Amino acid sequence: MASSKGKIITVVGSGLIGRSWAMVFLSGGYKVKIYDNLPGQASKAIADIRKQVEELQEAQMLRGKLSASEQLSLLSSHEDLSQALEGAFFVQECVFEELEAKKSVFQAVENLVGENVVLSSSTSCLMPSNVFSLVQNRTRCIISHPVNPPYYVRLVELVPHPDTLPVVVDMAYELMTEVGQAPVRIKKEIDGFALNRVQYAIIAESWRLVEDGVISVKDIDLVMSEGLGMRYAFIGPIETMHLNAPEGKLLFIYVYNLIFYCLEDYLKRYREGMKRVLSSFGPVPEFDGEAAARINEEICELIPNDQEHLSARRERRDQLLMGLAKLKK
Repeated sequence: MASSKGKIITVVGSGLIGRSWAMVFLSGGYKVKIYDNLPGQASKAIADIRKQVEELQEAQMLRGKLSASEQLSLLSSHEDLSQALEGAFFVQECVFEELEAKKSVFQAVENLVGENVVLSSSTSCLMPSNVFSLVQNRTRCIISHPVNPPYYVRLVELVPHPDTLPVVVDMAYELMTEVGQAPVRIKKEIDGFALNRVQYAIIAESWRLVEDGVISVKDIDLVMSEGLGMRYAFIGPIETMHLNAPEGKLLFIYVYNLIFYCLEDYLKRYREGMKRVLSSFGPVPEFDGEAAARINEEICELIPNDQEHLSARRERRDQLLMGLAKLKK
């Protein structure tokens, strides 16, 4: 991608995700205009971003080649949408997760920008066809779904609208790579994209195990944090199977002129066990009622539901993620 020098990205919405995106884009040397329609919110976001960026520099965890002061000099706040969009080549929407709100934002943005400006949404699960339904030129629309907090967890799911041009996906991919994120291409629309489909599968089975009295809330979280999560921080489920296969070889199977790569050793040993266990999974939980009350009670005994404890736990999470990010460099 061409040099970021002088290029402008507009972030619409100054909440947690908007602030995080602003920090990510600043780290790549882009000028960032952050907009919020609530008076004073964008300027508050600037103050918070300044504090975070300076703390990151002090902790030697600031991303990018520019110093904190150099990055912050590229940041501005706006309460006028047309002013915020002026000169932007990429718009990242970060308003709350409500379909009508996002639709109206993109309708307003399209009326104020040129045809070549890329319109990107941070939605975590709303379908591109719905989010961009009021946009006239949908060829430049894309979902760029980050993982919270994006500054430390670098994955971005790129989900195109059915009308999105391949060159737009390529440009978004290059931009996200340039600013230090780890983009993945979702090849077509699907509810929940990839990350949330995998995450919800884990949540659902964890919930069922607790609800059925198989394991406690504390221990199911340990299954992930001290078990699966330890290796999934560095390798994914398919590579895990591949590395756990004693002979570590692939078998090529041709079906309908397609090549399927099968982890022969692993699947030979475990396919029947996997199928047996998977067939025993229960229905989708309601996530409500007595079970929800009991699970909520258990987690609140471990982490009390007050601002002091939750803030401390979030800070601990972010510090650990910073350390993990260092290891993954």
